[in-house]
Amino acid sequence: MTVPDTLDTDELHDKRQAVVDTGVAMLEQGLTKGTGGNVSGRVGDEYVAVSPSGIPYEEIESGDVPLVDLDASVVDGELDPSAETPMHTAVYRQRDDVGGIIHTHSPYASTFASLSEPIEASHYLIAYAGDKVPVAPYETYGTEELGAVAADTLGEAYNACLLENHGVLTVGETIEGAFETALMVEYCARIHYQARAIGEPTILPDEEVDRLVDRFAGYRTH
Repeated sequence: MTVPDTLDTDELHDKRQAVVDTGVAMLEQGLTKGTGGNVSGRVGDEYVAVSPSGIPYEEIESGDVPLVDLDASVVDGELDPSAETPMHTAVYRQRDDVGGIIHTHSPYASTFASLSEPIEASHYLIAYAGDKVPVAPYETYGTEELGAVAADTLGEAYNACLLENHGVLTVGETIEGAFETALMVEYCARIHYQARAIGEPTILPDEEVDRLVDRFAGYRTH
């Protein structure tokens, strides 16, 4: 297998390196354990650089990161791509605005995923994701069915969703943007959990969250 001639090799190298760096950052920030979770970035219009399967993040080098097409078929690389690659490519096929995807097992957000309960707008930073973090119904990991429900739950309105009994999926214009949203989702999940442990959190009204979503969209493009 060789890199398609149409690809910018510098862009491919940069995306592969971003996948490597972000995987390590997920561990450092407590968003996953072991080899759990995965990272991908769109390369050009038709390809995706995605974490290899089952390799400790600290051991991955940029050349180890597989390149797949939007049907999840490997076009370059010696290692198998993440088992969750079909979920990533399902989202890329649906959302032209997405350039990076992060899948985490972050503990507070995954707690709400296990409850099959959305993370509501008890903190204004929820606007990184949308008016809440919705829940995609359970499907077995690594399946096309999981990709379909994740993409459907994100739709066009959300930059994050919970995967029932599983974890979290976040998207962004870049890998870095998706990672930032993953951090904010976990933070909001922790605040929501803690607030509920003490009492009943106040949920921001829809019109205020809509205003925040618009403001954050403008802020993050500058």
